[in-house]
Parts: sequence; C-alpha cells; structure tokens
Amino acid sequence: MSKVALITGITGQDGSYLAEFLLAKGYVVHGVQRRSSSFNTDRIERIDVHPRDPGARLFLHYGDLVDTTSLIELLRRTRPDEIYNLGAQSHVRVSFDIPVYTAGVTGLGALRLLEAVRAAGIRCRFYQASSSEMFGATPPPQREDSPFRPRSPYGCAKVFAYWAAVNYREAWGLHAVNGILFNHESPRRGENFVTRKITRAVARIEAGIQDKLYLGNLDAVRDWGYAPEYVEAMWLALQQGSPDDYVVATGDARTVREFVEAAFEQVGLDWEKYVVTDPAYFRPSEVDSLIGDASKARRVLGWAPKTLFPDLVRIMVDADRQLLEDERMGRLVRVDR
Repeated sequence: MSKVALITGITGQDGSYLAEFLLAKGYVVHGVQRRSSSFNTDRIERIDVHPRDPGARLFLHYGDLVDTTSLIELLRRTRPDEIYNLGAQSHVRVSFDIPVYTAGVTGLGALRLLEAVRAAGIRCRFYQASSSEMFGATPPPQREDSPFRPRSPYGCAKVFAYWAAVNYREAWGLHAVNGILFNHESPRRGENFVTRKITRAVARIEAGIQDKLYLGNLDAVRDWGYAPEYVEAMWLALQQGSPDDYVVATGDARTVREFVEAAFEQVGLDWEKYVVTDPAYFRPSEVDSLIGDASKARRVLGWAPKTLFPDLVRIMVDADRQLLEDERMGRLVRVDR
C-alpha cells in the first residue's frame, strides 16, 4: 500500500516541491491549507490531479497550526505515516512586526502538532522544518552542534519548535527529525523575500516597467541553495532508522550584493544604477553571516547540493522574465479545484 504523508504549509515553496516529490514516489499526500478569502494554491495547481478523480492521491484540508482540535481530527482521519511540518510565519523581517503571532504559529504551532500526534495515538515519523536563523549571531560555519543565538522573533520561535521536537523524541519515543535548512530559493519563493524580490525587479526593470529596487543590508552573508533539492534532504532525513538532526546547506558564502550583481548581470544591466539602500528594510537586529556545514548530511544521508549559486540566480531570473512575459501576453490561467 502507498505511504501516506501529511504536509503543513503545502501551499508554500517547500510544501509544493515536497508534494510533487512524494507523489512521484507513490505517496498519498494530504496537505493542510489555511482558509483565505483569496486563492492561495497557485504553487500546487501544476499538480494535475483533481481531488474527486478516482485515482487522486493529493488532498487538501482546511486547518491551522493554532487549532489543536482540528489537527487531532485531521490526524485521526488521514492517519499519516509521515508528517512534514513546514507551516510557519516564515518572514524574518515581518516577525519583528508581529512577534506574538509568529511565536504562536511557528513555535507553539509545532508543539500543537506534536501533541496532536500523541493525543490522536498516531504512529508516524515527524519532520520539523528548522532554520539557520536559529544560529543568528553564532559565528560560521554553523553545524548541528553549534549553539543557537537567534536574532529575531522568528529565530526564537524556531528554536522553541526545534527543542519541542527533540523533547517529544526523548520523552515519548516519537521518530522526530529536525532539518536545519539554510536559505533555499526557487522561482516559487514568495515575492517579498529578498532573492525573489531581486529577480522579479530585474525582469521588470529590463522590461521598463520598474525604475528602482529598494533593499536593506547588502552586506549580509547567506548560504543559498535550490529548494527542490532541499526537499529531497527532508525525505532522506525521515527515512533513516534512527531519528536525528541535520544541517542542509551548500557551504557557499555569498552576500546580498553578490546576488544583486549576478541577477542584473543576467540581463546585461549595471545594478548600481537601479538599487537603492533603504533603512526601512534593515532588521532591528541583523544576522551578519549564515554559512552551513552539511558534512553530516553528506555522510549519513548521501545528500549534496547540485545547483550552486550562479545557476540558482540564472534559474530565478529566467523564470521571472518568463513569468512577466506570460502576464503581459495573458497566458496565465488559474485552475479552480
């Protein structure tokens, strides 16, 4: 029989790629989506499986990480073999503006889901999406045994969720795994995240419909990988005989300025003519450098990044140029489910 997976955050970048990955492996996939007055499933509309078809293997359910009762009921109905908790308020800068909400969804949400697993009596494997932001001010390179020094409400919430997963592993014997993923991007990245903000602006500036790109700290150093490859690491981590925690990263340190330079270079433009530093985009407490050491993932999981920085930038710029062209030609059609 097919394995059953439940994904919170299925409508996000990672959730959509993970759903495709698991479906390709023959899983039945259940996804949790929040109720919204506007469509929020565009990232998974490319999965051509209608939920009412006899052979359907992808099903969406309304739910929320702030509602424990609905989580318990959903677990009892779907009885998943694997749970991937990718749901969160995941924008670091925004977490300073809505810290209590961020803590409630990103931190306590993980605890609610863990407790729902226990309350529902489900025997499953549990993946917690942890983040490099937990390291914060810790000097790089950061690895599994590096201390946590978060510098944002989001980072603090992720630290709580990380230790909640460890606690349920040790206290209740849950097969709980933390994947400490460093920055991972793709054309499906949200448009208010810095990499996608850059590549979308490059396409619009090239087309003559945007004049300037306003950014914050250009000197911040990040370790950027390609999101579809990182969801494979999530799955690999959950297939191991014993639960453990893994850093997933490229180890390639790049500044935001380098990303900007590479993106504008793709279309033959001088970035300095268009980019303006705006203090409004600086964080109250900055994270200067996040660079991961994924040696353990290479050794234990056999995982290594394939798409490195230059190709990642090219993929994202080309995708946003194509997206803009499709929008202008009226080729984008929404699929209602």
